[in-house]
Amino acid sequence: MTQKDQQSYDQSLYAIHNRLFFRLFQLGNSLDRQCVNELGISSVHWAVLGALSRPQTNSVMSFTELTEYLDVSRQNLDGVLKRLEREGYVIRQIDTTDRRAKNIMLTQEGIARWEQLQENIYNFYKQALNGFTLDDMISFTHLANKLTNGLNDIKING
Repeated sequence: MTQKDQQSYDQSLYAIHNRLFFRLFQLGNSLDRQCVNELGISSVHWAVLGALSRPQTNSVMSFTELTEYLDVSRQNLDGVLKRLEREGYVIRQIDTTDRRAKNIMLTQEGIARWEQLQENIYNFYKQALNGFTLDDMISFTHLANKLTNGLNDIKING
């Protein structure tokens, strides 16, 4: 491949990369907007309630576990939790074994809100994925996991 061909290839590849990441940006914004419009809850609030409602958590996770599970910063999670606390959906409790640590717990209102959302969430998924085959969904999940791993491996300045 000549240097000119390589530059042309690099520019084409850059354009594809740019378009892909822009579409991911748009996808995230569409998800946020549709969550609020159709479910009455932000996507991040949905994610927190969903994370805490998983059977293996028994409605409780440490603050650190929750940040790692959701892959969000401590500052961002703190702001989300403050709003969910005001709404009466979660509470923070000091860990009994490590007084420096906080556990996040769904309240009865939070559990009820999550249960109330389930039918609408099912319909949300069904409509958003209309036209996807099972193989499409499995492939998309696989590709999203590969991209997540790639993002986690980025080391530009260090």
